[in-house]
Amino acid sequence: MQTLSLAFHNRILIITINRPDKLNALNATVIEELSATMDDVCNNPEIRSAIITGSGDKAFVAGADISEFNTLDATGGRALAEKGQLLVFNKIEQSPKPVIAAVNGFALGGGCELAMACHFRLAGSNAKFGQPEVNLGLIPGYGGTQRLAHLVGKGRALELILTGNMIDAATALQYGLVNHVVSPEELLTKALSILELINAKAPLAVAGAIKAVNAAFDTQLNGYDTEIAAFGALFDTEDAKEGAAAFLEKRRAVFKGR
Repeated sequence: MQTLSLAFHNRILIITINRPDKLNALNATVIEELSATMDDVCNNPEIRSAIITGSGDKAFVAGADISEFNTLDATGGRALAEKGQLLVFNKIEQSPKPVIAAVNGFALGGGCELAMACHFRLAGSNAKFGQPEVNLGLIPGYGGTQRLAHLVGKGRALELILTGNMIDAATALQYGLVNHVVSPEELLTKALSILELINAKAPLAVAGAIKAVNAAFDTQLNGYDTEIAAFGALFDTEDAKEGAAAFLEKRRAVFKGR
């Protein structure tokens, strides 16, 4: 990996975007390496969940690498957005395993979009969020107009996108953009503690819950039907039988992902 640093902790993959000299900006290599890493997260049975964060103490991801924009026309810009969405942002959002963003500084433009593609977000108290693309004569292209509106509501999303203003971690918490704000020193520990709790649950149930909740925001799906189907299917799993038996026997369930 040229742009990512990977670490493994108790079945949690910690993915660190490692371009501190560029404030961890997204370029073509980062997108390709994130895509390959997410394939491993989804398919490797040893990985139960993942954290995405940035290297250093200044930035999570401070945006896209603008130097790659200079040669693009309308066709190239559309292809850039489509490729990023397909290879990374949608892949993260649709991962059957939880992916948390640990936002350790600036999350701007594509960085804010990357954080929003994760299943939920934790922020260090030094974090800043924003979609400043209008300052470049552009709009968010990696799902920012959609995910931000879902997370904070239409009015707040439009204000942030149209002004290009940044918000701090406390405001992001108030808006519902992040779940928790902690000191920068506690950020990774907090993310790991949440995922360790989730990892103790039945993996197929976790995957079913992610799929059903995602369906609530997919206009081509009926979220209630998705929930009913997932709920029913889980009754054929060994984990569901183990969960019921453990409850009745007053013991801790041991889930195997089957």
